Amino acid sequence: MPALTITELTDLLRECAGEAEAVNLDGDVLDVPFEVLGYDSLAVLQTTGRIERDYDVTLDEDAVTDAETPRQYLELVNEAISVKAAA
Repeated sequence: MPALTITELTDLLRECAGEAEAVNLDGDVLDVPFEVLGYDSLAVLQTTGRIERDYDVTLDEDAVTDAETPRQYLELVNEAISVKAAA
């Protein structure tokens, strides 16, 4: 199963929680905190639910909450996808 990309993540964030007008998710946002991007923990959890369904993985809720940037979040998600693929 392929890894989740930043483009796929930003598309899911838009679908699940919308997009703030002042934020350009198409730019270099890997290390920009979710809060600065206009996403609170509820938005990230909504996106997490979608990823869990779409990729048939389970993500640790505490780890998801601790992920402050898209880069950290992608690392978490892609680790779960990798473990699932190896099983």
